[in-house]
Amino acid sequence: MRVGSGSDESVDVGAALARLRRASGVPVAFGGLLAGGGRFRINELSGTATTALRGLSIHHGNGLGGKAVVLCRPFAVTDYRASSVISHEYDAAVAAEGLRSVLAVPVVVRRRVRGVLYGALRHPLRLGDGPLSAAMEAARELEQALLLQDEAARLLSVSQQPTAADPAMWEEVREAHGDLRSLAQRVTDPLLRQEMLAACGRLAAASSGGTAPAGERPALAPREVDVLTCVASGATNAQVGEQLGLRPETVKCYLRSSMRKLGAHTRMQAVIAARRAGLLP
Repeated sequence: MRVGSGSDESVDVGAALARLRRASGVPVAFGGLLAGGGRFRINELSGTATTALRGLSIHHGNGLGGKAVVLCRPFAVTDYRASSVISHEYDAAVAAEGLRSVLAVPVVVRRRVRGVLYGALRHPLRLGDGPLSAAMEAARELEQALLLQDEAARLLSVSQQPTAADPAMWEEVREAHGDLRSLAQRVTDPLLRQEMLAACGRLAAASSGGTAPAGERPALAPREVDVLTCVASGATNAQVGEQLGLRPETVKCYLRSSMRKLGAHTRMQAVIAARRAGLLP
């Protein structure tokens, strides 16, 4: 399910679990994101021997994960079945997988818990600071992915708003266009990145009022458009380089190339020409 659908399913929980196992050394990891109704569904497994945990719905306060959600902090038990500090609604599934020592880390975005990651051993051994730190780092990376997804959804919603009747709205659209292009460079999901860049194209094409057919537009490279987008916001070459992770000399090269293609002699002429051509909003 893609961005804008109100779901977290496009975020790669499996990759976070693989990082957790690799960094912590625990042989088993599993987890999931908010499923609605105050529940979290375990829909990703890594290193498991059975499917007993898949699809398990975790309610707030129940079991180890539910307690980590309520406390909003990592929590671990040395022997899950014998622990007196958690409830035992999920003992059958945990026993079927043969797990004993288990840790749970909540995934928290803007003070709201969005999911839970677990790491586990098949022996009742104390999980020390190393595995807990690795699990927390995996959760932090997942939180960043969710933040990116949230921001992409917000910006995509802006791209779908009518603007012709409200000139003031163009400034928000142009800001959204710049943010979307910048954000797209940080997104690892190729389908999500493609969707974001397609939205950028719709925003840019709207600025020309449909008078610049695609075949007649100058063929600017993606990085040339990125540079012009930053220039249009008033950024200096140094600021453009900082935003895009480019050296100032590289920014100048992209800028000179785009100016040549657009037949412009100044930075602002290039921005205006790009807008008329439907390359920038």
